[in-house]
Amino acid sequence: MSDPHPCLSCGACCAAFRVDFAVHELDEMGGSVPAGLAVEVSGSTWRMRGTDHVPMRCAALMGKVGENAACGIYEWRPNPCRELEPGSHGCEKARARHGLPPLPAF
Repeated sequence: MSDPHPCLSCGACCAAFRVDFAVHELDEMGGSVPAGLAVEVSGSTWRMRGTDHVPMRCAALMGKVGENAACGIYEWRPNPCRELEPGSHGCEKARARHGLPPLPAF
């Protein structure tokens, strides 16, 4: 049996970065991101709720960072979230902000 995906016990990126994305990613505009979880930044840019607050925490994050975390809209998450790879520089930066060690290579 394979190990669970490392993101399922992390969630650090969901509580470390502001997530801005194009308006066309909203479900109301033909995309998949639920509009109720986003706020308008400008006419063409929207942001995931909670990612511009202190403490930062995306409204779609479920669970506790570093223990049992998951994205509540994983299948519908915006492109910036899709582009952040486990073990990438951004991932390791987010993990460090939460006192988590780097991911082992997988």
